[in-house]
Amino acid sequence: MSWSSSGSRPRAGESLSTEGNGGNAKVLEQVETYGPEETFSFGKRLGENAGPGTIFCLDGDLGVGKTVFTQGFAAGLGITEPVNSPTFTIVQVYEEGRLPLYHFDVYRIGDVEEMEEIGYEDYFFGAGVCLIEWASLIGELIPESAEWITIEKDMEKGFDYRKITIGRERQ
Repeated sequence: MSWSSSGSRPRAGESLSTEGNGGNAKVLEQVETYGPEETFSFGKRLGENAGPGTIFCLDGDLGVGKTVFTQGFAAGLGITEPVNSPTFTIVQVYEEGRLPLYHFDVYRIGDVEEMEEIGYEDYFFGAGVCLIEWASLIGELIPESAEWITIEKDMEKGFDYRKITIGRERQ
């Protein structure tokens, strides 16, 4: 992977080029962040540019920064209330921003019928934006138009380092 900006490492808001992966068109953007503030800022930038009906599938290990990213995303939509992972409620709805945010955490889903019970289609195809943590667990329900956001740690690059990849498929 090569840097897109004159030799310096990209920060939140700067993209890595896709030259190192053969120009893989399925990778839309990739950034590296070096602290929670940068992860928050990148999430905020995406939230500011999100449109109605968009579905973002958020993937990454426990403790990788999905909640920090989501808090930034919500801020980008103009949401000021506290944002936490809805692990036990499956979905949390935030309506105060410029678009509603439907924040899912499907980690505890036993089977896809639970998604049907909560009426997931109303959210997925509604007027707001869906952000789904652990979306790979309900992969068969995810529309092809969804964008996958993968957050990865690399302890060799530092405790707060994260590589965030946005693509059309799970990375």
